[in-house]
Amino acid sequence: MSVSPPAIADLAFRRKLSMSLVSPDLSIASLEAVPVVAPGSFLTLHYRMAAPAVNGQPGADIINTFKDKPATLSLGGGQLSPALEQCLLGLPEGTRATFELPAGESFGDRNPDLIQWVARKLLNELGDPDEPYQVGDVVQFPTPDGMGQYAGAVQQIKADGSAVQFDFNHPLAGQGVVFEVHVIGVL
Repeated sequence: MSVSPPAIADLAFRRKLSMSLVSPDLSIASLEAVPVVAPGSFLTLHYRMAAPAVNGQPGADIINTFKDKPATLSLGGGQLSPALEQCLLGLPEGTRATFELPAGESFGDRNPDLIQWVARKLLNELGDPDEPYQVGDVVQFPTPDGMGQYAGAVQQIKADGSAVQFDFNHPLAGQGVVFEVHVIGVL
């Protein structure tokens, strides 16, 4: 099937028009030069992650850059979960959007195997032997290759102090998230 040049121009116009409706900050004339978020893009954006609404009341903010300076990040750099990055792909600079991700989608499901006891002897070797662990503390651990870190939240401490139970799940694992963004700049 061939499409005549006027039909192509008409399709291009309709695409520009629909994009301008998605992104009211942009005029149709400026859309041709507007960068779009792609894998590896460097972004400046405001974003808010919040718990889902309950009984019509907005959920509590988990993080909100709208109240302060915008964030800068490199897409694919691990600063956002892959599911949140997927929401950003294809958005033109200037876009404001809100996404609701169901439980488990943004940070995975809770995994009971990631709740583990760690011997105090090992904790002493990895860190400060005099560290007084408390329930709720978040402790950084080195990755096996020594190139990075991961965190665990203290769940409980054995009465004799010989071990500490950590939850290595992401704190938002198994929870729904509202993700609101304003893409300020795309490089």
